[in-house]
Amino acid sequence: MAAADPGLYGPGSEAWRLNREAFLLLGAGPRALLLQLAHPLVAEGVDQHSNFRADPWGRLDGTLRSYLRIVYGTTGGATREIARLNRLHQTVVGPVRDAVARGTTGAETYRARDPELSLWVHATLIESTMTAYDAWYEPLHRERRAAFYCETLPIGRGFGIPDELLPADLDAFDRYWWTMLAPDGPVHVTPTARSLIATILHPPVGPLPPVLYDWLLWPALELLPDRVREEYGIPWGPGRAAVSSWLRTAFGFWGRRLPPAWRAMPPARAADRRMWAATIDRT
Repeated sequence: MAAADPGLYGPGSEAWRLNREAFLLLGAGPRALLLQLAHPLVAEGVDQHSNFRADPWGRLDGTLRSYLRIVYGTTGGATREIARLNRLHQTVVGPVRDAVARGTTGAETYRARDPELSLWVHATLIESTMTAYDAWYEPLHRERRAAFYCETLPIGRGFGIPDELLPADLDAFDRYWWTMLAPDGPVHVTPTARSLIATILHPPVGPLPPVLYDWLLWPALELLPDRVREEYGIPWGPGRAAVSSWLRTAFGFWGRRLPPAWRAMPPARAADRRMWAATIDRT
């Protein structure tokens, strides 16, 4: 008799409910990435220790697979993935070359395993998922937001974020978020980050024609904080806002009406099958 392995979250979790939506990732994924790079030291690490410029699709695909493996994988699989990422990031250390980044942060070097940087990357994934759901589906009730955040705490600890740094609950997380994005906070777009987003917004290769790819990203760009979008130098006006609003409405419409199996991410469907098979074995 096989026992069901729900992984680190499980089928009753908000993480399983929210992250299964493929349409949601069109907004949450690019938004989270752009917010991560808006931290000067994260941008330095990506610039110096990544093949992002040469193979943006490969890196984005790898990042997405890794994230969903943690959310929907077995307990052992998710734990091994976290350990793999920690080993990988252990070697991501180097000098801060961008003069603006040095002036903004006061740092001469960066470390990917710095708990404060790990917390920012972790936070962008959490907050972007909730923001995209609010905009594309329906406002996420406070109770569900709080439950989703609490589910992520063990993952944060797994990435080496100590309890004294990790916000203890949703209220503390909200305070942390707005402190980071405050005008005098540490998150400000540097020349290095601006040079990287050309690859994100206009990748050299991809499955879609360039114009369509640009349009599909606009709803995610709309969800960025205004200051961050302006610091990136991303043009925005009534025309782009109108197209973005139309696309966001369309994504939300189909995201609510397509059969669940059609709109769910493949790892979510695999996790559903795993739990279903374990239930059948017990009967």
